[in-house]
Amino acid sequence: MNATERVPTRWWIVAGVALAAGLVGALLTAGLNRDDVDRVCSAEQVAARGLPSVVTIQAQGSGGAGTGSGEVIRGDGYVLTNDHVIFSASAAGQVSVVFDDGTTAPARIVGRDPHTDLAVLKVDAGRSLPTIQIGSSAGLSVGQPVVALGAPLGLSSTLTTGVVSALGRTVRVPSEDVGTGLLAAAIQTDAAINPGNSGGALVDCKARLVGVPTAGAVVPNEQGNASGGSIGIGFAIPVDFAMRIADQLIANGSVTHAYLGLQAVPFPPQTHDDQVGLYVRAVTSGGPAQAAGLRVGDVVTGMDGVPVTDADQLDVLSVTRSPGDQVRLTYRRAGASADATVTLAALPAG
Repeated sequence: MNATERVPTRWWIVAGVALAAGLVGALLTAGLNRDDVDRVCSAEQVAARGLPSVVTIQAQGSGGAGTGSGEVIRGDGYVLTNDHVIFSASAAGQVSVVFDDGTTAPARIVGRDPHTDLAVLKVDAGRSLPTIQIGSSAGLSVGQPVVALGAPLGLSSTLTTGVVSALGRTVRVPSEDVGTGLLAAAIQTDAAINPGNSGGALVDCKARLVGVPTAGAVVPNEQGNASGGSIGIGFAIPVDFAMRIADQLIANGSVTHAYLGLQAVPFPPQTHDDQVGLYVRAVTSGGPAQAAGLRVGDVVTGMDGVPVTDADQLDVLSVTRSPGDQVRLTYRRAGASADATVTLAALPAG
């Protein structure tokens, strides 16, 4: 399964609304209790190691309120979460975090990246905070056991278990600022992910962070609206990618994404088999694609030697590559095939 595989579009971000305050400190440890190193996590050991570094986030502003999850990634108080969790407080609002021991502390927004739905908070707790151990998403395999830690429905310190169901998913999620954010090469899991789990921790059997739960699928009702809770299909941002964004947010307060400068669409299904690839319907004047010689009407058929069949494959470049990176596009024009080396530029503001 490649890093740009597209999945159906009926996904909803899983930021939630807190239940009554008396439930915020509840501890739910549901799942598997066998200790089989190869196949099953010890939920008790994962809870003991991981939960102290996972927080419940409460955000409030003029645009409303939200509750989600996060994890302490640096002992001096930096917390990683989803952007949609704290969006309501992004314009002069207030953010606070609830720790595993029930104590609460105010937090400020260090940086946001709506394009990848990630954000970093800073908590001034007056003490060194327990940090989550950072793992790697590069070595994950389908079927590997994982555990989700967070605050579904505002229930702090909740643990659910499951496995890696699939890898390399491309998932679009709603974004108030940029229309849609893009989860590139996302981890799919059947560990229960419900509203409020957003921004929390998906960990391996040693409680090492491997992903940031961000979106979950729910069954739409007859009117097309979301209905019910987790159905065993959730998505997490891979930790290797998430930490790269987090480091940039901590250092700069923002992230500079790459920019290709063209719009391309697939051919309709009824067209002939020889019309594979993406039809270029717009090229930005002065942009990287135009500078490389691409024109409206070209058909992009490959990228760095990989066949291109879905527009998401090009869009993923904006969040996975950096300005200055070079991409080799193979395209067809007037029946002839050619290559163009495109040097990505910085995504224009706005």
